[in-house]
This record gives sequence, structure tokens and C-alpha cells, in this order.
Amino acid sequence: MKRNSRLSLALHTLGHMASEPDRVRTSADIAEHAGTNPVVVRRVLGKLREAGILTSEKGHAGGWRLARGPHEITLADVYIGLDESLVATSEEEAASTCSVENILQRKVASVLEDIERNLVERLAATTIAEVRETEEINCD
Repeated sequence: MKRNSRLSLALHTLGHMASEPDRVRTSADIAEHAGTNPVVVRRVLGKLREAGILTSEKGHAGGWRLARGPHEITLADVYIGLDESLVATSEEEAASTCSVENILQRKVASVLEDIERNLVERLAATTIAEVRETEEINCD
């Protein structure tokens, strides 16, 4: 996964939040740790707030916090909440006059849809808490 992708940033952040689910974290703190800009953090985490994964509080003591326990948040929740797509999907194109091309496009689109569905199913089998529990954590 690309180091600068939205999904990577979200999963990294949630992985750290899982260790202290009630702790409020600022966009600036998250950005500094992730090596990115606080505006990028707010855009990504805003999508997770819309998906019900995070809550945010404004003001001096404000920041981001998990909306649910880390055992209740799956990797699929994050993936879907960000509207991510790791599988290249075929764009809607005007139908070709070539029947072979049309058949191939439909077949490839069907395979890609199956892959995407399988990916989401597999991501749904792992929670943020399980990721923290199964790996030795070396960064803070």
C-alpha cells in the first residue's frame, strides 16, 4: 500500500488510537507523527467521522477520538468509509462497435467486481484491535 494513501494514513492513525481509545488526538499531532499536513489529516479523518468511526471535538481541548471500540471497527469499515478502491475498476465508457471488445470489457469488469467484493469480505474479518494485538508495536 502506498505510504501516502488515505487508507494507509487512516489505518495507521486508527492503529495508534486503538491503544488509548478515549484519548483525544489533534490533527497536528497525528500529522506530525504520520509525516503529513494537518489539512490532509482532517480531510481523511473527516470521512471516518462521516462513517461513524471517529468523533471530533472543536476548541482548545478538541481533537479526534474513536466513536466505537477498536474491537468494533473492521478494516472494511475504514476502507468503505473512505470510499477507497484498491482494485482498478473499469470506467463507464461508450460501447464499442467491436463485439469482442465489449465482451472482454464485461468479463474483466465482472472479475474486478468479484475481487473487490472478496477484498472487502477479507478486510471485514479483521478489526483495528486485532492488528494491534497480533503485531509488536515499535512506533508511538
